[in-house]
Amino acid sequence: MSSKVPDPILHSAAWRISLWATLAFAIGTMLVFAMLHRFVANDIQQRSDAWLSGEVAVLGDVAARTPKDRLYGRVVREVAELASREVPDKTRSSSNENDSVFFLQAGDDGPLKLWVGTGDGMPNLAAIRARKFASDVPYDLNVKGFNYPFRVASVRLDDGSHIYLGLSERDELRVLRNLRIRFVCLWLLIVSFGAAIVFFVTRRMLGHVRDMTEAASRIGQSDLSSRVPTSKRNDEVGHLARTLNHMLDRIENTVHQLHTITDALAHDLRSPLTAIRGKLETTLSNDVRADQAEPIVSAIDELDRLTDFLNTSLDVAEAKADALRLSRTEIDLDELVRGMVGLYEPSMSDKGLGVQVRSAGSVKVLADAALLHRVISNLLDNELKHLPAACTVSLLLHANEDMAILIVEDDGPGFDIDVRRHLFERRVRGRESRGHGLGLAFVEAVVRVHGGSVTADNCDEGGARLSITLPLWKAAPDAESHPLVLAKG
Repeated sequence: MSSKVPDPILHSAAWRISLWATLAFAIGTMLVFAMLHRFVANDIQQRSDAWLSGEVAVLGDVAARTPKDRLYGRVVREVAELASREVPDKTRSSSNENDSVFFLQAGDDGPLKLWVGTGDGMPNLAAIRARKFASDVPYDLNVKGFNYPFRVASVRLDDGSHIYLGLSERDELRVLRNLRIRFVCLWLLIVSFGAAIVFFVTRRMLGHVRDMTEAASRIGQSDLSSRVPTSKRNDEVGHLARTLNHMLDRIENTVHQLHTITDALAHDLRSPLTAIRGKLETTLSNDVRADQAEPIVSAIDELDRLTDFLNTSLDVAEAKADALRLSRTEIDLDELVRGMVGLYEPSMSDKGLGVQVRSAGSVKVLADAALLHRVISNLLDNELKHLPAACTVSLLLHANEDMAILIVEDDGPGFDIDVRRHLFERRVRGRESRGHGLGLAFVEAVVRVHGGSVTADNCDEGGARLSITLPLWKAAPDAESHPLVLAKG
């Protein structure tokens, strides 16, 4: 179980964090710009309405005070033209005509009385009369033949006619369009700059986490003294590094205590067992009667089984706690398997069992030779003890891209269905087994601490199949950096 951290920037979580932060920042700034645009548009319209209302009131007053003689039209028209020149930021059309302002006087029906503006004013009058209601406040008016609407204010005269003053919204829309273009450019610049800052800061922060992860992944069973890098910063990352190092301190102390306890336990139990066995062998070497020798031999066998049980139990306990002491060397599994099969082949032949090895050639792994030797020995011992005569054991060894695969299968009765799902648990054994139920638990524990895995099941065509995978020698650094895993239970 390796914890390699992808280094490429594209695989960094900084992209996801930056994306969401940039999205939130972009939406927020867009809302701010939309509110500013609405505020500017309302302000421009209020200024236009104020100008229109003031000018149309002046024109109405001039029209009311001017005598209705032949000079009336000329006076009012000149006042209207003067008013149209006061329009700020006015843009002339291509025809150089004053098409941004119009002035007209007309009754509810009948022809135009006065007109100042582009054209004859009939489309403007038709648009005004097409409105279904009159308004005392400026309103928008679309006139046929003009690309932009007019803002129109009106005042009623004593003779029942109205004076209308219209101001084209062309300049207002032009200002707002330029404002939107500047807003969009500024928005893109701010969002891009913000995204770059967020990504840089996030990438730098996650870089410290990645350094700690890589350092933690290098801490294996044989390197409990290593620690993750720390910094002087008093932030969350610094606290995380110090907390992780404190946890590693406790784990190292726990593993050290476990080794001390198991070593002391093994010494305290092995010493009397060895002494008893020596005395029994000394007694057996003397001239004893046959009826006395048999129980002595039986006692020596039981002592050997008890010693083997003690050693296996301690090894399984250390392996389950990821505290197994490993001495890794380069091992050729092909040579190991063939050598072990050569040792067991005579015993299997005596029991009537066949054994065959199919190997693709040299398959090298980095592992503890003694432990791997015991793993193969346990598997062959199980076949020898539990397989009935006339059965065949097959060992298939090959390798894929980065893993060595060893499959041990037979054509026997297979695993008991009651224990099939608990084969790698301690004290689990078949109904007819006379062992201690530690063999496969030891196999699983040793394979796991080497960075591999083991599975067991019955074959569809009958028989048992056990598959072991181990990292190849070139992938062995991953196994060396196998991260610490707390023991379950």
